[in-house]
Amino acid sequence: MMFPSRETVKQIRNEFPKGTRVELVSMDDRQAPPPGTKGTVIGVDDTGSLLMRWDNGSGLNVVYGEDVVQKLKTVKTICYGEEKIWDSRKAAMDFFFDAMIGSDGSEKQRYTNVYMKLLMGWEVCSDDR
Repeated sequence: MMFPSRETVKQIRNEFPKGTRVELVSMDDRQAPPPGTKGTVIGVDDTGSLLMRWDNGSGLNVVYGEDVVQKLKTVKTICYGEEKIWDSRKAAMDFFFDAMIGSDGSEKQRYTNVYMKLLMGWEVCSDDR
């Protein structure tokens, strides 16, 4: 295996900063999580491998040039002071739509504020005005 250049490692670190959510496409390892497993990048080592915390509890790293992951298009919501990272905008929108429909008064307004920001494509959607 050839190790990537420092410039390539720097590029990988920029593309996959700590906290990036990914989904496993393929990994040639008997102990690998199944394809489709989601996880969070906790760092990038000097060989360009992604240091991982998989949602299923595994800590197996994504080896540069061998394994394949895809970056998830996450969205962050903040409602009632609680922050949540969603792996899909649709899941967040479905949740806040149902919450909006099932509430009234100031609670409904909070959910509506988040929902409208999701609808407009914001990356961070909060319940403030």
